[in-house]
Amino acid sequence: MASLNRIVMQQVSKQWIEDLGPAKMDAAEISGNWGARFGFRTFRSFHFPDHDPCAGPFRGEDGKVLKFDLILANQVWEHIDRPWTATKNVFRMLKPGGRFWLAVPFFIPFHAVPVDCSRWSARGLRNLLIESGFDEEAIMTGQWGNRAAALRNLEHPWPPGALPGDDLKNDPEFPLVAWAMGQKA
Repeated sequence: MASLNRIVMQQVSKQWIEDLGPAKMDAAEISGNWGARFGFRTFRSFHFPDHDPCAGPFRGEDGKVLKFDLILANQVWEHIDRPWTATKNVFRMLKPGGRFWLAVPFFIPFHAVPVDCSRWSARGLRNLLIESGFDEEAIMTGQWGNRAAALRNLEHPWPPGALPGDDLKNDPEFPLVAWAMGQKA
C-alpha cells in the first residue's frame, strides 16, 4: 500500500524525471532505489549512513569524484546532519547541466532512522538549492498536503497507507511533503 504522503509527490516527480529522458542519463540515488524504475543508462544506489554526503562527494576506486547527470534523494535529507554541506557535495558530483532531485517531509512524525534533523517546505528547498550553487532560474519545486492527510499522519502504525476515497486535493496551509529539482549550470 502506497504512503498517502507520497502519492502526489511521486506522480509529479515521475513526470519531471521522465521529461528529462532517463535512458540517456547516468543516475545515482542516495538511500533508496526509487529511481531504479526509470530505465536510466546507468543507476547506482548509495545507502545512507554508510555513504554520507556530508563527508564529501562520493569517489570511485580511483579516488576521482563520481559524476552523474541526475542524483536522487527521496526522504533522506531530513536525516542529514549538515544539509547545506551535503547539497554542495551533491553539486560537485553533478556533470555540467546535471540535476539534483530531492523529496522531504514537512509535517510527519519524528522518525529517527538513524537520526531526524530537519523539515523543509518547497520554499526552504528552493533556498537550499540556490545557496548550494544551483541555477535559480532552473529550480522546480512542489509541496502537497491537506488537513485530512495531516490528521491521518497522527495514526499508528505510521506512515498511513492510502485508502480508497482519500482526498488528494492540495491545501497550501498543510504541506506534508515537499520536493524540488535543481540544475547545475
